[in-house]
Amino acid sequence: MKNYFDLTGQVAVVTGASAGLGLQMAKAFANQGANLVLLARRMNLLEENAKAIHEEFGVEVLPVACDITNTEMVQAAVKATMEKFGRVDILVNNAGTGAVANAEDITDEQFKHEMQIDLFGTFVCAREFGKEMIKAKYGRIINIASMYGLVGNMIVGSAPYHAAKGGVVNLTRALAAEWGKHGITVNSICPGYFYTDLTTATLDSDYFQAIAKSNIPLQRYGKAGELDSCAIFLAAPTSTYVNGQNIAVDGGYTCI
Repeated sequence: MKNYFDLTGQVAVVTGASAGLGLQMAKAFANQGANLVLLARRMNLLEENAKAIHEEFGVEVLPVACDITNTEMVQAAVKATMEKFGRVDILVNNAGTGAVANAEDITDEQFKHEMQIDLFGTFVCAREFGKEMIKAKYGRIINIASMYGLVGNMIVGSAPYHAAKGGVVNLTRALAAEWGKHGITVNSICPGYFYTDLTTATLDSDYFQAIAKSNIPLQRYGKAGELDSCAIFLAAPTSTYVNGQNIAVDGGYTCI
């Protein structure tokens, strides 16, 4: 029997892997047999996560402190990955941020900061790890955009986030078009609202619960683990002809 989603022996790099969706996806890859490189700024959390994942799944895990907006740190992470594993098969560009304010109140600094992390940081990681994938003639790059890279919203002001994630969506298409000839697929996932440690209190508020009932066909927000199967699908060696796609995992928010 063929396991279409077996990642045994592959190496997956996940940015923003100290907590939240990044950590969840990292565990999902480990569950499929992939060795991991965990990138984030908080080394203490990365080391805790690396130890826990190794003990639970038995895979090798390399934690690397990295600010994705710092090219030298990203290049150092690539070097550490190649020295430890000699390969990189999967890159998940998950690290991001989100400025919340009415557009007329957004400062220049907020807008630039958003672009620097969500868009520029995604590109830098793709470029630097992509160089190794080009050499190997194989790669799976998964950019975590957002449903707000596809549509606007009237719930909470976040114009810089929309702009940056919209950039990630079309960056995905551009890289897919350019690197397909190297055996590299580049796709993005556009999540809706998901429960994490940082969002639970907000999403459980009466205001956001009413929004879920009226704006999301499934009438609820995403639960832990509900992004994992999409990430595994896009990372799988068998997903050879899926390229340049943006998949919304949003309970149907963007279909209405």
